[in-house]
Amino acid sequence: MNVLLVLVAAVAVFLVYAAMRPDTFRVERHVVIDRPAEEIFPLIDDFHAWRRWSPWEDLDPALRRTYGGAERGKGAVYEWGGNSRAGTGRMEIVRSDAPTHVTIELAFIKPFRAENASAFDLEAQGSRTAVSWAIYGPLPFISKVMGVFVSMDRLMGKDFERGLARLKAVAEAPPAGLPQ
Repeated sequence: MNVLLVLVAAVAVFLVYAAMRPDTFRVERHVVIDRPAEEIFPLIDDFHAWRRWSPWEDLDPALRRTYGGAERGKGAVYEWGGNSRAGTGRMEIVRSDAPTHVTIELAFIKPFRAENASAFDLEAQGSRTAVSWAIYGPLPFISKVMGVFVSMDRLMGKDFERGLARLKAVAEAPPAGLPQ
């Protein structure tokens, strides 16, 4: 009986601890790219260009992509559906300030539902550009519980680092036909 009471008390303490965690999250990563913002911005502001650098493009070779709304910039929409790793979701650019900022509304549908925002900020540093990529949003209770074991930063940070490294490689690559 005492063991059961201790177990119930431990679970209660754990759930209270999880409930007291922050109600929001933010994951952010940065990279410096040896190109001006005007050359990098189109790679972010056009969902068609994401196929060249997004860290999630190779999760499912049969990924279904649908583009809608504006061709690029505010109002551009990208929807995807794929295997259990890629999931299903939708992104829409809701703010586009060339060549310094893009805000995207994200709706993940499968394997779990979540609505978040993502933002890219580009800051000129001479002929180079500092690029930051962030995702932020609410943390429902179940995410707070899971966050005790795996942080959002740890879960998504590596994807952002890989994506920014790929964006850097694409942006810094010489134009086709020119020697490297």
